[in-house]
Amino acid sequence: MIIFMVAEKPSLALSISQILSHGQLSSRKGFNNVCSVHEWTGRYQSNSSARFRMTSVAGHVFGIDFVPRYNNWDKVDPAELFSGETLKKEASPNHRMPAFLEKESRGADVIVLWLDCDKEGENICFEVIDCIDKSINQNAKILRAKFSSITDKDIRYAFENLSYPDKNQSLSVDARQELDLRIGCAFTRFQTRFFQGKYGDLDSSCISYGPCQTPTLGFCVDRHDKIQSFQSEPYWLLTIEIKHKNDKIFKLHWDRGHVFDKEIAYFFLNNIKAANKVRVLSVKTEKKHKGRPNALNTVDLLKVASAGLGMSPHHAMQIAERLYTSGYISYPRTETTQYAENADLK
Repeated sequence: MIIFMVAEKPSLALSISQILSHGQLSSRKGFNNVCSVHEWTGRYQSNSSARFRMTSVAGHVFGIDFVPRYNNWDKVDPAELFSGETLKKEASPNHRMPAFLEKESRGADVIVLWLDCDKEGENICFEVIDCIDKSINQNAKILRAKFSSITDKDIRYAFENLSYPDKNQSLSVDARQELDLRIGCAFTRFQTRFFQGKYGDLDSSCISYGPCQTPTLGFCVDRHDKIQSFQSEPYWLLTIEIKHKNDKIFKLHWDRGHVFDKEIAYFFLNNIKAANKVRVLSVKTEKKHKGRPNALNTVDLLKVASAGLGMSPHHAMQIAERLYTSGYISYPRTETTQYAENADLK
C-alpha cells in the first residue's frame, strides 16, 4: 500500500515526516528542484504495512486571471471585468508543481493532505486533488489531517483521526480570489486612466487598487493628517515626594493629572509648599490575581512584536513561521485567542 502525503511547505513536510517515521526516512530532491520527497516504511491504521511518500507544495498551486483577450487596457472597458471570463493557471510556472505532484502520486492508494488548517489550506487541498486525480488509484481514499502545531503529540493525533477536505471552505476562497481579481483590476485600470495627466508629480503609470491595501492606505493617510494638524499645548502636573521618619520616600500622584491652566497649577503648588505634614485619610488593601496570559491571534501577535520587540510585521511572521514549524507555537495565522484543548503549555 502506498500512502502519498502533501504538506503546504517543504519545511513542514520534513518536520511531519521526521515525526511519523521516528526519524527513519530517506529524502531526495524532487525533479522541480523546489520540493523534497521523504520516504519510509511504516504502519497504517495500526495493522497495515505501508510505504509512505511525503512531499509538499509551495503555497497555492494555481491562481486566477482573466482570459488573454481582457489584457489590453486600451480596448477593454474596466466595467467589463466584473463579468469577464476567468481561468485558473499555475501560480508559479517555473515550479512545475502540477507535473511534480502528478508524478510523485502515481499508484497511491491513500492520500493524506497536511495543508495548513485554514481556508487557504483547504483551497490548496483541492488544488492538489486536481493535480493528482488521474494518477492515483481509481478507488484511492483522499483524507485530511487537522492539526494546529508541529509537535509529536499533535501530529500523531491528527494522523490517527483523519477527516475529509471541506469543499465549501475551498469554494469560499475561490469566491474571494475572484472578487479580489475583478474589483482590483477594474478599479486599478479605471483610476489609473482617470488620474493620468491630472497631477504633474504623480507617477500614474499604474495606480493600484486592492480591497485590503486601499482601506489600509486610508488609515495611514488619516493618521498622517492628524499628526500634521496636531497643535502642541503646554501643561502642568504635580508630583510630590513625602519623606517618612524612617527615611523611606513615598511618591504621591495627583488625581487631577494634567492641568492646562498655569495659574491653577501654581495655586495648588503653593498650598502644598505651605504644608509640612500629610495626614492619611484611609487605607485600602486589595488582592490582585494575575491569570495565565491570553493566547495571541495574528493581529495581537504583530502588535506585541512591534511594541515590545521593535519588529516589523513581515519579520515577526517569519519568526512565527519558524517557531511553528519547529513545534514551539501553534499555527500563527489565526483569529482565535483560545488555546487548543491538547496544547502542550509546558
